[in-house]
Amino acid sequence: MYLKIINPEKVIFEQKITKVTLPGKEGAFQVLKNHAPIISFLSEGTIKGISNNKSFSFEISNGIAKVNNNNITVLIE
Repeated sequence: MYLKIINPEKVIFEQKITKVTLPGKEGAFQVLKNHAPIISFLSEGTIKGISNNKSFSFEISNGIAKVNNNNITVLIE
């Protein structure tokens, strides 16, 4: 899978990942390989995941996530 996190100024994170957990408006949800396509609003919380066997995390205030064909794009403020 491939994750790209973007804010209005620049790309913050862009890497192949194994999994990611996103803070959805209705609660956190995890995205794994071959996840069904989805668009979701994100709330304040932490984006957490695994890339190259190392964990990463980003604190966000809100945003939108799009998952399609093992590509995840997250737009944050």
